[in-house]
Amino acid sequence: MHQMPAMRMDTKEHSGPMEHKDQSMDASKAMEPVHAQPGKVSSDPDRAMQGMDHGKMEPMDHAQMQDGKQPGMQEMTKPSGMNMSTMMKSMQGGSPPPTARDPDAYADGLQLGHLPGMDMADNDIYSQILLDRVEAFHTSDSHGQAIDAQAWVGGDIDKLWFKVDGERENGRLGATRTEALWNHAIATYWGSQAGVRHDFGGGPGRTWAAFGIQGLAPYWFDVQATAYIGQGGRTAMRFETEYDLLITQRLILQPDVKVDLYGKNDPERGIGSGLSDVEAGLRLRYEFSRKVAPYIGVVWNKKFGNTASYARDSGSAVKETRLVAGIRVWF
Repeated sequence: MHQMPAMRMDTKEHSGPMEHKDQSMDASKAMEPVHAQPGKVSSDPDRAMQGMDHGKMEPMDHAQMQDGKQPGMQEMTKPSGMNMSTMMKSMQGGSPPPTARDPDAYADGLQLGHLPGMDMADNDIYSQILLDRVEAFHTSDSHGQAIDAQAWVGGDIDKLWFKVDGERENGRLGATRTEALWNHAIATYWGSQAGVRHDFGGGPGRTWAAFGIQGLAPYWFDVQATAYIGQGGRTAMRFETEYDLLITQRLILQPDVKVDLYGKNDPERGIGSGLSDVEAGLRLRYEFSRKVAPYIGVVWNKKFGNTASYARDSGSAVKETRLVAGIRVWF
C-alpha cells in the first residue's frame, strides 16, 4: 500500500480564513500511514504488519533449535540440580507407609464379610434334595419298596454329593448302595466325581473308592458313569442313564437303564464277575408342580453270568418284571 500524499490546500486558489488551513493540516496528519506516526500502536493487525520491516528480521536457524543452541534455549534446558528420582520422591511425599498394600488398613475397622443380596451368583451356596424314586413294587411272587435318591450342597464349581440306591423285599433289607462324592465341574453340563461308596444289606458290607462323571449328554440324556476300587482287589463299574420325554408340560414319560459290572466274584453278596445285572424301567409321572409328581410304571430286571447262578442257588429270581407306583419329590 503506497503512502498517500498529504492533502494541502493551495493558498493561491483558496484564500479562506486561517481556521480552514489548520483544519486541513490536521486532516493531512490523520491521513498519514501508521508507521509514519512514531509511538502509536494500531489496533488493526493488518496496519501493524504493514509497519514491520521484514527485511531487517534475523532468520531463524532450525538446526540450532534442534540442537538446543538457539539463544535462550540453553537456559530452558539447563538442569536445575535436581534429578528425576529426587523430584518424584518430593512429588509423592516420600516413601510409602508399611500398610500401603493392606486392604484393611484404611477401612476404619470394617472387615470384608457377607452382604445379603450383594453376592455374585457363582459365589453363593446352593443345595438340593432329590427323591427321584420312592416306590412300592409288586411281582408275581414278591413285593417290597425301593428308593433312589441324591442330594448335593455347594456352588457352581464344587459340590458335595450324596447318593443312595436300595430296596427292601419281603420284609428284608436287600442290597443297598450309599455314596459320598466330591463333584467338580469340568464342562458346562458335566462334573467329575470322586469319593467313597459303602454297600450293606444282602450280605457283608463292602467299601469302595469311587471315581466317575455325571452330567447331561447331547439331547438331554442324564448320564452317570462310575468306576470303583474295593477291598481285596475288587473292582466294579456302574452305568446309568435316563431321559425325560415330555408328552405334555406336566405328563412326562421317563425311561431309564442301569448296568452293573464287577471284576471278580463275591459269593457272600451273590455277585459274579463280568456283566452282573441290567435293569430297565419305564415310568409315567404327572407333575402337579415341578417339585411333586406321582408316577406309575414297569421295571424289568435280569441277572447274568455267575450272578444268575448265585441267584438260582439261593432261590431268588434270575429275571423278573415289577409293577411300580411311587412319587418323585425334590426341594
